[in-house]
Amino acid sequence: MARLAGRIAIVTGAGRGLGRAHALFLASEGAKVLINDLGADLFGQGVDKSPAQQVVEEILAAGGEAVASGHDVADWEQAQAMVRLAIDTFGGLHVLVNNAGILRDRALANMNEGEWDSVIRVHLKGHAAPTRHALAYWRDQAKAGARVQTSVIHTTSTTGLFGNYGQANYGAAKLGIVGLSRITAIEGEKYGVRSNAISPSARTRMLDSIPGMTERFPKPTGPDANDMFDPANMSPLVGWLAEAECPATSQIFHVIGNRVFVIAPPTIASEWVHDGNRWTPAALE
Repeated sequence: MARLAGRIAIVTGAGRGLGRAHALFLASEGAKVLINDLGADLFGQGVDKSPAQQVVEEILAAGGEAVASGHDVADWEQAQAMVRLAIDTFGGLHVLVNNAGILRDRALANMNEGEWDSVIRVHLKGHAAPTRHALAYWRDQAKAGARVQTSVIHTTSTTGLFGNYGQANYGAAKLGIVGLSRITAIEGEKYGVRSNAISPSARTRMLDSIPGMTERFPKPTGPDANDMFDPANMSPLVGWLAEAECPATSQIFHVIGNRVFVIAPPTIASEWVHDGNRWTPAALE
């Protein structure tokens, strides 16, 4: 039996890469899926409706249900319209997978304001705006007496968790998404809303755009080759988190190949107490 039968999901940035893999997996498990993709290039330029529509056609050809969306998820009103499209088309909403993103890599000392703002906008605001409108819908459902069992799945990165040269904008946004996910879990708990973040290691346009990455992580060849960086390796976790009875919330997962890591939140490494009322520089030294 399909594990997501009757579930309705939105996947942002679903025209290619990770988002496409997630959307296809959710649909294969019985979910009805809104495929959102602005169709921009890796740097956020341009608009192309065809990637989202192609994924819709794949799902329809396999017997599933899907609809395309070209909404800009980082625009507050368009994010609301996207959520409303899913509800009006399929009769509700149970799952939001925030995945859309772009890159503008540059060392911070050389980065311009536009490169900073665009990445923060698409990643962080592009996660926050859809979450805000989905959360409001679920809150209203819960207050009306409906049983809400819903899930928000955010996309973070090891760059946000551990850092990476030349990605200050991207890393700041991705760590901000961790905070957004945790607060969504806190605020959504009383309404039946869960929220988790995943950090994928996958071969995508973003990974391939980083100098040296295609050489470092070549795609294996041969009919029996196991590609540990296939984006589809991430999608079963997304599917599990999307299930109504999934218990996970306020977690950070990292996935690479057939391995799943649960990442602990920041913890206190040590504590020091000064004998006086206030620390002095000499005592701190």
